[in-house]
Amino acid sequence: NPQAKFVSTISLLLGTSITISSNHWVMAWAGLEINTLAILPLISKSHHPRAIEASTKYFLVQATASTLLLFSSMTNAWFSGQWDITQLTHPMACTLLTTAISIKLGLVPFHFWFPEVLQGSTLSTCLLLATIMKFPPTTLFYLTSPSLNPTLLSLMAVASVALGGWMGLNQTQVRKILAFSSIAHLGWMTIILIYNPNLTLITFYLYTMTTSAIFFTLNATNTLKLSTMMTAWTKIPSLTSVFMLTLLSLTGLPPLTGFLPKWLIIMELTKQELTMMATIITLLSLLGLFFYLRLAYCATITLPPNFTNYMKQWQTNKLVNLLTTTFTTLSIMLLPLSPMILTIP
Repeated sequence: NPQAKFVSTISLLLGTSITISSNHWVMAWAGLEINTLAILPLISKSHHPRAIEASTKYFLVQATASTLLLFSSMTNAWFSGQWDITQLTHPMACTLLTTAISIKLGLVPFHFWFPEVLQGSTLSTCLLLATIMKFPPTTLFYLTSPSLNPTLLSLMAVASVALGGWMGLNQTQVRKILAFSSIAHLGWMTIILIYNPNLTLITFYLYTMTTSAIFFTLNATNTLKLSTMMTAWTKIPSLTSVFMLTLLSLTGLPPLTGFLPKWLIIMELTKQELTMMATIITLLSLLGLFFYLRLAYCATITLPPNFTNYMKQWQTNKLVNLLTTTFTTLSIMLLPLSPMILTIP
């Protein structure tokens, strides 16, 4: 139903706007709740058992996280008398908030729901779950970053990068691979949160841009698993070639856009005399490099054994074509603009 889809989309934008612009904990919580209720119809719209299961898991996990967030803010208000988001001072409230936001984002050890929910959703819903739905919790992390525990966040970040790399190695479903990729990138964002919160936001923006390009490409070629990705070359050769570069950008290889956030994070960690931490997450990101290369290999270098005559997809949705072109170009060619990107607040 177009009207129901329109209402869900508007509610999603409204919930995100309320959370990222609020100073009061209750308003931020209300925005997160609107977001959760708006995305549920989009997850379960296919009426497949996997989709219903995914929406149920998503609802239960997000409801738990919202309860913890509300409890955290009430605890802080009880002890300090402050409902302002930036005035989070009580240690127990800080720990509860870290737990609640980690559950909402899917950080290790609260990552278990994210790959399953993505696997049960359509590609367009997966794009929303991996990008827009992570923006409000990331904003709350950004606002409360001076109050959070650096040791706890560093441990969760390293565990996320490690698990995102390890678990993505043996996956054959593209949506699950991108879910574990998202968990690993969240680890990179979290590790720098205490020391340079602006860098967390820059990393999130660039990750969102690159992931959007990948999901638009997968949607254009209708690819859900590695075996169907091998036939994508014969359908749209030019798009598949650029898709390989987008995957390598998500890996963080120079001279592509994805190298910029990782380079800046490693530099900042070194400035903070956390050279060991920088070395560990850099080595762990090599695990991600392996499965991105496997995706790139399947998409561009592997040809199917029998050459089926596919109809070339010339006439497709012009808006989707424009979005795919824009996001793909930005996710490959932004590295020379890094001095300008660094001025973003």
